[in-house]
Amino acid sequence: MTDVRVSVCMATYNGEAYLGEQLDSILAELAPHDELIIVDDASADGTVALLATVEDARVRVFPRDHNRGYVRTFEEALQYATGDVLMLADQDDVWIPGRRALFVAALQNDAVAASNLVLLGSDAPLVPPIPGISWRLNASQSGHSVRNELRILAGIIPYFGCAMAIRRDAVDRILPFPDFLTESHDLWIATFANAHRTMRHLDEPTLRRRLHEENVSTARPRGIVPVLRARWMLLRAWLAAKKR
Repeated sequence: MTDVRVSVCMATYNGEAYLGEQLDSILAELAPHDELIIVDDASADGTVALLATVEDARVRVFPRDHNRGYVRTFEEALQYATGDVLMLADQDDVWIPGRRALFVAALQNDAVAASNLVLLGSDAPLVPPIPGISWRLNASQSGHSVRNELRILAGIIPYFGCAMAIRRDAVDRILPFPDFLTESHDLWIATFANAHRTMRHLDEPTLRRRLHEENVSTARPRGIVPVLRARWMLLRAWLAAKKR
């Protein structure tokens, strides 16, 4: 595992407030031959200026002059990556030590791995969107592909991009993201993995998630029309994934 090269793929947008702590936690985990790819989606704050102060040869920054949204920003970051294992990262969380080794080991036999998360500050588990359901991944359910996909459609399985990793040989099949994908790049990746029975769940949490008002993923309920539109998009994603 020591010769595996890891690429961390991060999308930033107006993330100046919390980005420094996240960068420290990531760089402390990476090996000298790894890389951190950051695509900035035309931030209007001091994010790009902060990134310019990072003196680490492993960090490569690609600033944009126009905003395209987080889905296309993550897609671009994945395209730039050159590692054997690609890990996704948000700009405002904090990695738990040992994350790199857990994901590299998990991808020995599967193409995509997803872990659990805990809340920054308390290490408590995430609060489920529906009271009473289990809002965590279970390693023993990794191979339950159809059940996992049904849980994606029901919105009751915690697949988060910030807690995912992809093996190099799957990247060319996951990319490009479908043109119709306007949100939930993480659920597209999970859908691909489940469609091809190559998903690995990790029982362990690998990062501490920071909750704040600017999170893309929130616990606030959505209206019926956005929910139905999202479910139709996910059904299309399953059909598209089966063809790759």
